[in-house]
Amino acid sequence: MWKRSKVTDQTAAGQTGIKKKSKVPGVMITQFVEELPEGTSTPDFTRKPIALTIQQGKWAVLKAIVVGTPTPTVSWGRANGDVYFHPDMCLQKYDETSREHTLEFPKVAPEDADTYKCFATNEYGRAVCPVALNVIEVGFSMSKEFQKTQVEDTKDIRRRLKKRKDDGTREERQMEPDEKVWEILLSADKKDYERICAEYGIKDFRHMLKKLTEMKKEREEEIAEFVTHISTLKHIEVHDSDCATIELDMDLKDPASKLFLYKDGVMVPFTTEESESMKHNLKQVGKKYVFTIKNLRSEDAGLYSVDVGGINVFSTDFKVPEVDFAVKIQEVKAEERQDALFQCVLTAPTDELKWLGKSTPLSNSEKFEITVSEDKLIHKLMVRDCMPLDAGIYAAVAGIKSCNAWLVVEVDKDSASKGKKATRKTTLAGGGDDQDLMTIAKEQQELYQKKMDEKMEVAKKAQAEREAAEALAKVEGEAAKKAAAEAKAAAKAKAKAKAAAKAKAKRAAAATDAAAGKQKAAAAAGGGAPGVGAPVDKGVGAAGAIGAGGGAGGAAGAGAGGAAGAGAGGGAGAGAADGGKGADGGGAAGVGGDGTAAGAGAGGAEGLGEDLEGEEYDSFEDSDGEIEGEGEGDEAGDGGVGSGEGEGEGEEGEGEGEGEKGGKRKKRMRDGPLVPETLIGETSGKTEKRQKKKDVSVEEALVDPGVHFHAGLSDCKAIIGEAAELECKVNREDCEGLWYKDGEEIQSSEALTISKDGTFHRLKIHKVTEEFAGKYKFEADGRKTESLIVVEDPPRFPAEELKAFKNPVTVKKGHKASFKLPYFGREPIKIQWYLDGEELSEEATIKLDYSEGCSSLLLTKLQRKDSGEVKMKLKNEFGTVEAISQLIVLDKPTPPIGPLEIVEASSSTIDFKWRPPKDSGGCKIDNYILDRQQVGRNTWKKVGPIGPEPKYKDSDVDHGRRYCYRIRVETEMGTSELMETEDIQAGTKAYPGPPSTPKVVTAFKDCINLSWSPPSETGGTNILGYNLEKRKKGSNLWGTVNPPDEMIKGKGCGVKDVVEGMEYEFRVSAINNSGAGEFSTPSEFVFARDPKKPPGKVIDFKVTDSTYTTLSLSWTKPKDIEAVEDEAKGYFVEIRPAESTDWDRCNSNAITMTSYTVKGLRSMGMYWVRAIATNDGGEGEPQELDNYILATPPPVRPRFTDAKIKSFMVVRAGNSARFTINFEASPWPEVIWLKDGSPVPKKVTISNAEGTSQLLIPSSERSDTGIYTIIVKNIVAQESFSVEIRVTDEPKPPGPVETDENVPGTVTISWAPSPDEKRDDRLHYMVTKRDSSKSTWHTIADHIFNNRFTLCNIMPGREYQFRVYAKNDMGSSTHSESPKWLIPSKRAKFTVTTPETKACDLTCPPKFLVPLKMHAAPQGYECYMSCAIKGDPTPHVTWLRNNISLNTNTNYFISNTCGVCSLLILRVGSKDTGEYKIVAENSMGRAECSTKLTVRE
Repeated sequence: MWKRSKVTDQTAAGQTGIKKKSKVPGVMITQFVEELPEGTSTPDFTRKPIALTIQQGKWAVLKAIVVGTPTPTVSWGRANGDVYFHPDMCLQKYDETSREHTLEFPKVAPEDADTYKCFATNEYGRAVCPVALNVIEVGFSMSKEFQKTQVEDTKDIRRRLKKRKDDGTREERQMEPDEKVWEILLSADKKDYERICAEYGIKDFRHMLKKLTEMKKEREEEIAEFVTHISTLKHIEVHDSDCATIELDMDLKDPASKLFLYKDGVMVPFTTEESESMKHNLKQVGKKYVFTIKNLRSEDAGLYSVDVGGINVFSTDFKVPEVDFAVKIQEVKAEERQDALFQCVLTAPTDELKWLGKSTPLSNSEKFEITVSEDKLIHKLMVRDCMPLDAGIYAAVAGIKSCNAWLVVEVDKDSASKGKKATRKTTLAGGGDDQDLMTIAKEQQELYQKKMDEKMEVAKKAQAEREAAEALAKVEGEAAKKAAAEAKAAAKAKAKAKAAAKAKAKRAAAATDAAAGKQKAAAAAGGGAPGVGAPVDKGVGAAGAIGAGGGAGGAAGAGAGGAAGAGAGGGAGAGAADGGKGADGGGAAGVGGDGTAAGAGAGGAEGLGEDLEGEEYDSFEDSDGEIEGEGEGDEAGDGGVGSGEGEGEGEEGEGEGEGEKGGKRKKRMRDGPLVPETLIGETSGKTEKRQKKKDVSVEEALVDPGVHFHAGLSDCKAIIGEAAELECKVNREDCEGLWYKDGEEIQSSEALTISKDGTFHRLKIHKVTEEFAGKYKFEADGRKTESLIVVEDPPRFPAEELKAFKNPVTVKKGHKASFKLPYFGREPIKIQWYLDGEELSEEATIKLDYSEGCSSLLLTKLQRKDSGEVKMKLKNEFGTVEAISQLIVLDKPTPPIGPLEIVEASSSTIDFKWRPPKDSGGCKIDNYILDRQQVGRNTWKKVGPIGPEPKYKDSDVDHGRRYCYRIRVETEMGTSELMETEDIQAGTKAYPGPPSTPKVVTAFKDCINLSWSPPSETGGTNILGYNLEKRKKGSNLWGTVNPPDEMIKGKGCGVKDVVEGMEYEFRVSAINNSGAGEFSTPSEFVFARDPKKPPGKVIDFKVTDSTYTTLSLSWTKPKDIEAVEDEAKGYFVEIRPAESTDWDRCNSNAITMTSYTVKGLRSMGMYWVRAIATNDGGEGEPQELDNYILATPPPVRPRFTDAKIKSFMVVRAGNSARFTINFEASPWPEVIWLKDGSPVPKKVTISNAEGTSQLLIPSSERSDTGIYTIIVKNIVAQESFSVEIRVTDEPKPPGPVETDENVPGTVTISWAPSPDEKRDDRLHYMVTKRDSSKSTWHTIADHIFNNRFTLCNIMPGREYQFRVYAKNDMGSSTHSESPKWLIPSKRAKFTVTTPETKACDLTCPPKFLVPLKMHAAPQGYECYMSCAIKGDPTPHVTWLRNNISLNTNTNYFISNTCGVCSLLILRVGSKDTGEYKIVAENSMGRAECSTKLTVRE
């Protein structure tokens, strides 16, 4: 059966999987490593889960406690299926107090009964413990009954999902919601089940899982018919190239199976080739199928399904959110090691964007930081520590919208930092104005909220309409029931009237003629006359029928005449034939008599039927249209009078003209002019007139387009108490308009002003209140524009109180401070107080008061640390406002900060300074108070206040004495704690530090000018002068330059006491009141000679070698021309790219060699190169190459570098064929691949890299067989190589095998060729045989390229069987076997001839078959000698050492076994050295063999 690929739970690579026993029975432990590190352990259970049997519907809990180092992670599984964690079904919890891991079932069901496993895992092992859960079913199971009812539903859904046409395609129809949700669930991940169920309203989660499991099992069986294997199902994914893809890997059993793509159940056409015209595309790479949807739009949303051969294999729901970019990401230019920021603003809140970097999805990491604002509109991507590799295109994808921008990383061009990693920068590139983004985001949020509100209004309106329609339908249903009941009652009354009419028909016959004449006149006049016949008190009708007054013949007419009539327009009226009066509301009944029924009328066309209701008709046509009722009597007449002149004589009620049944209206043309008519109803006694409609034709005329708006009204948010204004602009000034609020016209008043300024019309509200909220409309010349004024009441502060609140509050330590500020705004208002950013709450020292319209803060027992910013924050539904003040708590200052900085400590003065206190207590420093103590005394002398400056100069000191000082700070709040200084000695000799190294300014043959900088440490006194010394190179003696009593006053000196041509170095020391300090470091050596001239240009500057990244140069040193160009001491090499004008120096220090290699060039880049000679006189003129240099190796003929290259490859069909070849060539060659002399097909992938090329044939087929040639050519030459790639498969077996004996003693085996013989020229055959004497098969022939083989030496009487195999490069096929073959044997008489025997003499003298060998054995080791002797009779063997017999010497072990004689010496000593001989003797002769034994020390 087909199964989706699944990763099994195995140990990691390198883990051993050692099984261990646990102390707890039933627990199995697997150890992943062979030896556990010290301090670690595998997981184990200290309390295992206990088997549980519980009633259905109860709360079931499985508990376990595990131990292990490191702490193991716990998971649960079950034997049948997976554990589905859902709040209503199953929960996994951990109690930190009891350290219990639990698996809980809130309402356990029979489906939960199973064997569960608890897994405890850490990096060193895993422990597993099984536990059984049994569920007892109690009473009537609603779930089972429900599931029984759902079985048919499941089958019906599957039947609808599987319903296909004959060609395997689905029916062209939109999918039902229940079909759609199940198709989504069949392909969804388990983590998405809960979301999908919530979206489609599925509440029974447990039943859904069971139902889904059944459907999945059934679908797997169906898919197995077409697909061998399926995996890597990727749901639809949107890319930054404005397209979306669906990916799946599947191995089709039949590659020719058809694939279909559906969207919401409707087939979508697609192409398998790249085409701009087709929106949908399918690309297949091996077993991977990728569907692409291009040019995404909102209508592309829907459920996409992929079918194979009429079976659905995968579905994915594509949702397109209504979101776009209000602000797109922009290009960012960042310096190396700097952070870069991309930011964008969306039009609708979105949880997260899809960020792509160079087409690769990005996520939060050390390199990338993705952030989202609280309103989910502003999205940011920060690229940390930008490097050149990070440069590229970055994209943001939201729904189906995307935007992209470049990240440009500027590399540091400083030559000094080349080859070094740049310093990490703390600045940010690309960060714009956050305030602007927030403003745009706020606007987008308002638009989005407005759109949502509009949708909500539409939804509410639709809901109200649905409710109204349902109410109306209910009322109409009740009215229909009532009308049906009334109709039933009328039918009964009609039946009674019919019987009465028959009885009195004869009495009415006398009045028929007179009534007919009157009725004819009444019909012509359009009105009904009273019936005539019987006396008025017995048979007079109420009023004549309108329209065509002819009565329906028979017993009664439908409507109000005769017995009974009913209609939707009015009530039913009934007239008895005996002269009873007709009922009101149904028209008047005519007098019935002699079988003539009265015409039915409804008092002005009302009550006749539903045909007239709601119709628009011409009133003149009404008077002529004939309206007939339905006759229900046994003797119903055929019709009324068409012209209004009907006659009703006869029992059958025959009338002139024809009438229609069913109460329908007939039209007829009137002759003559149309005259308004008056309908007179005698029943009411009143005359009613109805004017007829007039047919008026209107002539169209050209109309001025009138007023239109240049700018309409805009929605306005107004704050209570402030002014608000609406403004619009029309196209002309002479336009007058009206203003409306909520549909009512408004005028200027005290509260608002309506004004007009040219084409501008304004409505200004002076002070907004709640009643001004609503919809405002301006209308002019039939055109209108509308807007809303939304009145908001955000929290606010009174201006004067707010100004006073902002003034800082200053209090002393321990006192209290209060803050109070009134406010106003719509309640509820949230009030918060903050001190230095920390929210305050009620405490012992903090009192908060919230009264109506005012809030106060009281802080008691204040300390200096409580100083800071006090903030009051108000928030309601309309906004937030803050008021800020400062709290300053005054306290005593802290002590001054040491240590002292001694400015001067001379014999008569001590001058020092210190740092002010860290905290002055919030007050200005008035004085520093000093006390002095002479070291060795106990008393302190008060020096007194010295002012606010932190320094003091003490002149009252004795030379050599040491003094100590105490310093305190004095402010208005008091005096600080004291700071005691270290001891300071008066008159201490403090020598200055060394000056800077002397620098040579100029050098001549008779004078060298020097300069230096004073020392940074002066010793506390001023520098009086300097001493300068010089030393010749090679000498150890320093000599003074200036006389001892004449110090150098300046910071430079010209040394004239020099010898021309000698080399000198100099050092200098500074002098202060204490004396001369340390000498500086010596200067560089300098010659006493006139300045040198710069060298000339280098000679013979050329390129010796080059590669793609390096360039080797050489040159000859420039000539030395006296007084013009001096000798060069070093060289600099500079390089300049062809596209740049700046020269970069390759070596920071001058080189002395006349060759240099430039590294780090760009491949195939063009560069200008020059060399500069330098010496003490400066740099000479640069020498450039005549032409630019291309960074490329010297031309090299293409050559294949592989030692052994395969020229023939065999690949199994369906596998990929890969051929890689290495080569070298310069410059870069062009690589061309050919198949059989033609370009390779599109399916073949060619990958070229530096010095290598690869040919790849994915999913190869037999048609890919051929000779593939690679051609590598450049400007030097070209080289080619061919490889034959044969794509084949294991051959099919040959056909039936036949045997035949053409020549006696032989058999010819022939067979039908294999089907693969024609398409595989290397296919051949192998024949094996087996006869009755042996049970094994033996190959008798191989590499047969025809279809027959003749075998000789057939033995009669034996049965033979033959097998034929087809073979090729991939192997052999299954065999085709021949029938058994037998040649009968002819029996002959068997005769045995016994040969004569002769006696054999085996005697011989002794002879050595294997002689003795030379031996050299170490002293103390054993030595083994052996030889082989032949002789008959058996010879006697004697061993001799130095011709002395050893046969009786017990120090030697001698043996003779079957002619093999051996001698063993256990421990060889020096005495054993000598010649060893073996002598063999018998009666036939004697033989000897000797050897020598050497003993090594």
